[in-house]
Amino acid sequence: MKKRKILIPQPKSKFLLVQCPDCENKQIIFDHASTVVRCLVCGRVLARPTGGKAIIEAKILQVLE
Repeated sequence: MKKRKILIPQPKSKFLLVQCPDCENKQIIFDHASTVVRCLVCGRVLARPTGGKAIIEAKILQVLE
């Protein structure tokens, strides 16, 4: 009898460390955000929801695993 490999699905979504283009504040956001994500310091929109992956309007510094 052949052994089957058990496949564990990996998530397609990730957390991102982004930097606000206005005030250069660093913030962690979710790349599949379902609501508008604003900067905690100046209030600029960093991510807009689309129904799937969000539109990121900030500079992505790092993808967190």
